[in-house]
Amino acid sequence: MPRETVDILISGGGVAGLTAAAAFGAAGFSVLCVDPAPPVTDGEDQGADLRTTAFLQPARQLLEEAGLWPRLAPHAAALQVMRIVDAGGEAPDPRIVKDFVASEISDQPFGWNLPNWLLRREMVARLAEIPNVSFRPGTATKSVLTRESAAIVTLSDGATIAARLLIAADGRDSPVRQALGIGVHTTRYGQKALAFAVTHERPHENISTEVHRSGGPFTLVPLPDRDGRPSSAVVWMETGPEVARLAALPVPDFEAEMTARSAGLYGPLTLVTRRSVWPIISQTAARMAGERTALMAEAAHVVPPIGAQGLNMSLGDLRCLLDLARDRPDGLGDRAMLAAYERRRWPEVKARAAGIDLLNRASMIETRALRDLRAGTLNALYSLAPVRKTLMKAGLGMNPARPKG
Repeated sequence: MPRETVDILISGGGVAGLTAAAAFGAAGFSVLCVDPAPPVTDGEDQGADLRTTAFLQPARQLLEEAGLWPRLAPHAAALQVMRIVDAGGEAPDPRIVKDFVASEISDQPFGWNLPNWLLRREMVARLAEIPNVSFRPGTATKSVLTRESAAIVTLSDGATIAARLLIAADGRDSPVRQALGIGVHTTRYGQKALAFAVTHERPHENISTEVHRSGGPFTLVPLPDRDGRPSSAVVWMETGPEVARLAALPVPDFEAEMTARSAGLYGPLTLVTRRSVWPIISQTAARMAGERTALMAEAAHVVPPIGAQGLNMSLGDLRCLLDLARDRPDGLGDRAMLAAYERRRWPEVKARAAGIDLLNRASMIETRALRDLRAGTLNALYSLAPVRKTLMKAGLGMNPARPKG
């Protein structure tokens, strides 16, 4: 089989990899994206990813450049308010409620929330419109050999690809990262997350709510109405044994427990999807680049699902790679480009991973005295307007000095 040549080979067809394929394809590069599993694009299928992704404000421009935003916008729920609720008192009731409001720092929402299975559906459809992009689901990266001039990749279908730039977007167990011998540092919290969708009586009013008690946050993120009722996506983080217990409960018992854990903020919650379980870890690769290769998304960093940081860190990787490629298209994938990528992204990735680690540990606190301290800290930080605005901008990845709007 003759060797194929492309500008960019993307190993991994998850949300991050598909976004990268659309972005580089729209920028005029020839792109091949492969993934060992065909994408599940129907929310009713057993293998559907029921988690949701909140694209934070800076991501919109990237999605527009990739031609993805017109497809995604009709399905997106805007996030106008980030609400933090401390329910760590003796009873699981809200004792401190603080709203971080997008209009304090911008004329746009904090972000927009969409189901992961729907993202895959719309992104695959977009790739089909770009003539210089090829997407081959059901095809895995089998072996990688890098040279000064190109990355030589053998695929599971027998094809051999020579790429000027190989992008590893192939997940936390990245075969490409392993082939390059890049190690990782992994932190395990003993936590898992339940992901599912609910309907409720009270409207969410485009408010994303994190309820903190112990074990991890209980997060409700707005979705468009479902069958005429307000709907939210839920990520419920708890210890592994507790998640196993919750996942096995009969639906009426589970609904009672999740309503109590939500502090009753939206009234009774009704489960409208199956419950999926995901392990919670923090992981960072020892480096984000190798010869002719860039690591991005979960191949480079994994963080607990707090503050919608995970995919948005991945899109920060993509933004950096895309800007570097556009600035020096003749230098695509060369040493200078990849050194610049490592230099620009690595410090921010480490800092954000460390910050999310601290937030997660704080959310897991069991003892009453430390929960009281957590509540007092939240109250103090929120009460200082300059601090509050700085925290909001930092969470979005905005320059703190950037003017409103």
